[in-house]
Amino acid sequence: MTERFTAPIFEPLQTEHDRSNFDCGVEPLNRYIKELASQDIRRKTAAVFVLRKEGSAKVLGYYTLSQCSIQLEHLPEALRKNLPRYPQIPTTLLGRMAVDQSCRGQGSGRLLLMDALRRASLASHSVASFAVVVDAMQVDPDPIEFYRSYDFEALPEQPRRLILPFHRYEKLFE
Repeated sequence: MTERFTAPIFEPLQTEHDRSNFDCGVEPLNRYIKELASQDIRRKTAAVFVLRKEGSAKVLGYYTLSQCSIQLEHLPEALRKNLPRYPQIPTTLLGRMAVDQSCRGQGSGRLLLMDALRRASLASHSVASFAVVVDAMQVDPDPIEFYRSYDFEALPEQPRRLILPFHRYEKLFE
């Protein structure tokens, strides 16, 4: 018997989403979705989006988006040269992203990232944002190579802070 395909659904975190058994293998990320995410939503400090399968309330993955800015002087020279000389450049922070261990190796991380980039791109048409920024946690496995495979690059003086300018991928979502 073949298993029925269930489409992935990405949506804002709601109270009916089941986060109780979420386990990505990184305790601070588990704790965030179970205990802190709702507070960030109420305080408007992060928008939290979850991945679930059609017909299920179980959270299989999540990510957060919020506004941030980067000092112009911290950007790589190649990115700085065509920007206005404002001290701060507006960006979108992909603050947290995690996949439940039950979904490892199934492309869920890629799906979460693509949804986050799509939402950030759409939002940048209403609230300016030059790029998406990620602060890669020091965990095992190290997520830096994952982000680099999607053309993120490290800031020169902050090797765990990665940036992906919108012009590198925005055409994917047009």
